[in-house]
Amino acid sequence: MILHSVEHGTGRPLVLLHGLFGHAANFGMVHKWLARHWRVIALDLRNHGASPHAPVMAYPDMAEDVLETLRERRALPCALVGHSMGGKVAMWAALSAPAAVERLVVADIAPVRYPPLFRPYVEVMAELPLYPGLTRAEASAAMAAAVHDPQVRAFLLQNLRLGAKPSWRVNLPALGDSLPYLEGWPPPEDPPYRGPALFVSGARSDYIRSEHRPRIRTLFPEARFVTLKNAGHWLHAENPEGFVGVLEAFLGGTVTPAA
Repeated sequence: MILHSVEHGTGRPLVLLHGLFGHAANFGMVHKWLARHWRVIALDLRNHGASPHAPVMAYPDMAEDVLETLRERRALPCALVGHSMGGKVAMWAALSAPAAVERLVVADIAPVRYPPLFRPYVEVMAELPLYPGLTRAEASAAMAAAVHDPQVRAFLLQNLRLGAKPSWRVNLPALGDSLPYLEGWPPPEDPPYRGPALFVSGARSDYIRSEHRPRIRTLFPEARFVTLKNAGHWLHAENPEGFVGVLEAFLGGTVTPAA
């Protein structure tokens, strides 16, 4: 599957993969700042943004989408950066095609199973009445009882197309069916990825825990770890300057993260 992409800058390819319910534009200023030094390509993963829809969302297939798209764009090998679900896709891509990934950055996710936190979001989005003239404020109010955090509602509602025929950009049926799989981490059969790898955690997030590090190092023996201050799970949005600083240092080979 060839994915929709947004590209800025010139130089060596640097690829950005968003998380669940996200899209390429989520990287915002991070994308533009990085484009000062790299050819930065942000992708919409399958069933997200402007990319094609498919009934299956398996990490090996999603990783192959990414690699196929980058081959077509002549953007391999690349540095690969993935946040949350996109981080799991990036890990699969590095494990399955190590020669295609010069450096790997995984933002606030580990290769483990997580609890089913996002299923209520899919349910409330699927139940939202979509009628002509619906406004974003009306949609937010209708979702408020199920999604209390206004920032999370705003994030989810980025996927809503308004107008005469409102619709969701994300493929909600496929997401709902695939969530049990996406929350997990099926054991890969590939050998470890031995290239440089950086795992970046948000200081206010518990997605990457100390007990995850042995599992990470089994799959990524060269893994190093950094905790980003003033950030939770959406660390590239909450502390974009700090996130870019960490990436520039690691991708430039000048940082020695904590072991």
